[in-house]
Amino acid sequence: MSATPLLLPFCCPCSAVIACARPSFDGTTSLAPPRSPSLSSALISPLPAVWPWDMVNAGPLKVSPMGFGTWAWGNKFLWGYENTMDESLQEAFNFAVQKGVNLFDTADSYGTGKLNGQSELLLGRFVEEFPECFEGCVGAGLCIKSSIMKRSTMYIASVGSAQLHYGSMIQYEICFLPSGSEWSQKQIIIASKFAAYPWRITAGQIVEACKASLKRLKMKQLGIGQLHWSTANYAPLQERVLWDGLVAMHKEGLVKAVGVSNYGPKQLLRIYDFLEKKGVPLISAQVQFSLLSMGTNQMTIKSICDNLGITLIAYSPLGLGMLTGKYSYSTLPNGPRLLFKQIMPGIEPLLQSLGLTSRRRRKTMSQVALNWCLCKGVIPIPGVKNINQVKDNIGALGWRLSTDEISQLEYAAAQSPKSMVQNIFQTK
Repeated sequence: MSATPLLLPFCCPCSAVIACARPSFDGTTSLAPPRSPSLSSALISPLPAVWPWDMVNAGPLKVSPMGFGTWAWGNKFLWGYENTMDESLQEAFNFAVQKGVNLFDTADSYGTGKLNGQSELLLGRFVEEFPECFEGCVGAGLCIKSSIMKRSTMYIASVGSAQLHYGSMIQYEICFLPSGSEWSQKQIIIASKFAAYPWRITAGQIVEACKASLKRLKMKQLGIGQLHWSTANYAPLQERVLWDGLVAMHKEGLVKAVGVSNYGPKQLLRIYDFLEKKGVPLISAQVQFSLLSMGTNQMTIKSICDNLGITLIAYSPLGLGMLTGKYSYSTLPNGPRLLFKQIMPGIEPLLQSLGLTSRRRRKTMSQVALNWCLCKGVIPIPGVKNINQVKDNIGALGWRLSTDEISQLEYAAAQSPKSMVQNIFQTK
């Protein structure tokens, strides 16, 4: 059977080649970059972690089923941040976006001391400097680069699934870029949170906080503008100011959508009703959610979100690292993560179950813990500091735990005498 042209090069000034579709022995379609007759085929790896059809609807936005958190970016006290880490952070960011992850969570309070706001500054720089495609190619879809030919070609895929092959003498590198006729930085969704500082006592101050974040991020509009926490527990009068500020920034077009963080069930329903009357949809709610944090409060919040069409974003889905398998009571992380010494001895049943599932699945414990979140229908945003963490975390995508495996993990979590300490700002 002759090869049928399937993909065409798109907007690449340095290439004039056409990829062809060839039937493979198992009946699937094979997408083969042009090659010399003397070159044999082999399966290329890795494939994109997130494809366009994997995207999740969050209000007016389409976001990847997993995002990444940037709490550690600029935090010296808890995470040991140093400026020398910036190159590693940028490498992690670039790799994540190349693999199809487009949701990044930050906050105007991320960064300690003089580094306050550093997370937003770094994200703004990384988005600005992110290459439209390696070697200057502009487009969307699959970017295939030959490391020998030193040129790249952008293709628009028109098939649902494919196997990509490369010649044994030429190494091809593949990455996914968000769909569309032209790669745009607008495809990256930044979700930033605004702190409920006691001096922010007017709606205008909340709006100004949003504008300051946009300046640090070098953006005209945020993907999601979020209230970092509720003041209902200690300053209820300030709460209405925060809500008014959220409405104002949306009305001014400073954010595409709005969300909240650390809101309990009762307060979540209150702000949802308030925003609905103002004509501003609440599209997301962040809460600590993991196998270590799946109490009544979390499950009630999830039920509310499911019923109202609010996207639940799970922060600390790996329990600050306790669910990664990297630590034990005798091998604790450096720094002031004192919770480890308190909690680790009491979660042994859960860690054993995670380990058993990971070995059976040939996955890491982190991947199993994150996949549990995905199976519960939430968007986990694990924190990342280097490319290896990104690679590990995106390994949670593309597969699903069975119902029995989920039940076993949840049973083990329930049998563990310890669970994650809840955020002090979490409301009822």
